[in-house]
Amino acid sequence: MILANPYYLYLLLLIIPIIFWYILKRKKRYATLQVSNSFAFEGLKPSWKSRLEHVPFILRLFAFVMIVMVLARPQSTNSWSNVSTEGIDIVVALDISTSMLAEDLKPNRLEAAKNVAASFINSRPNDNIGLVVFAGESFTQCPLTTDHAVLLNLFGGIQSNMIEDGTAIGLGLANAVNRIKDSKTKSKVVILLTDGSNNSGDIDPITAADIAKTFGVRVYTIGVGTRGTAPYPFQTAYGVQYQNIKVEIDEQPLRQIASMTGGQYYRATNNSKLKNIYTEIDNLEKTKMKVQEYSKKNEEYRLFGLAALVLLLLEILLRNTLLRRLP
Repeated sequence: MILANPYYLYLLLLIIPIIFWYILKRKKRYATLQVSNSFAFEGLKPSWKSRLEHVPFILRLFAFVMIVMVLARPQSTNSWSNVSTEGIDIVVALDISTSMLAEDLKPNRLEAAKNVAASFINSRPNDNIGLVVFAGESFTQCPLTTDHAVLLNLFGGIQSNMIEDGTAIGLGLANAVNRIKDSKTKSKVVILLTDGSNNSGDIDPITAADIAKTFGVRVYTIGVGTRGTAPYPFQTAYGVQYQNIKVEIDEQPLRQIASMTGGQYYRATNNSKLKNIYTEIDNLEKTKMKVQEYSKKNEEYRLFGLAALVLLLLEILLRNTLLRRLP
């Protein structure tokens, strides 16, 4: 048995001053009578009430100890179990170029991608997940981690103007592969999301795909954007003005990247399709592994709480019935 809040045990030190207070209070309670000698009282034996007069105080002390134990929250964790769980290494490579501000997805492509990816991360508690962002260049926003709270916080801080504009798909993919290539897990996955065609960077997307294949990294590619035109916000002297621009996604290299690495290519033309894509990837990427872990902790404070209640009720009962004192 362990204690969740062991520092509450320091309250037990209060028992010492309580006992001193009780002794001093008893001395002041009784009147004194001076007699020449005590011969007349030597044969008298104390009554049963006198012998039990300290019982209520003792019961109250034990009740106090039980209440302190309740505050300390005793828990039992004495069993191990072998369970099957699912966990892989995943790097999300996210396009943050300015074209991701188009509003064919709501509120825009970038925010929709962030929101759906956050839900995906929350559904994969056992995975090591990292984040790479790219536009005209690429950098690692978060390395592989199981601390998903930190990862989600970094996701929330992504903006489209963080780095030089452009669409370096090959560089973004190569950076993601570099982050995951040394992983020891059976399954290594990159989810690459973009809304354009490769126009920046020193690495061709197909070359990056070949690198991913060499290291056994499976790449799922997602093209984001409606078919036709999409409203895009332009900042002007008169405020934000919207203009419909043509959606141009070079799907062929995205399909080839997925095919070369054993992944799949998807086209997300709205929020619901993007969500369904992540759901499908979530269902595809399940790897069973054996782990040993503690069974769930069981709270054991209830018995101590019940004991405290019984002791207090018994103390009140005795003090007001059998051991009642008249002033």
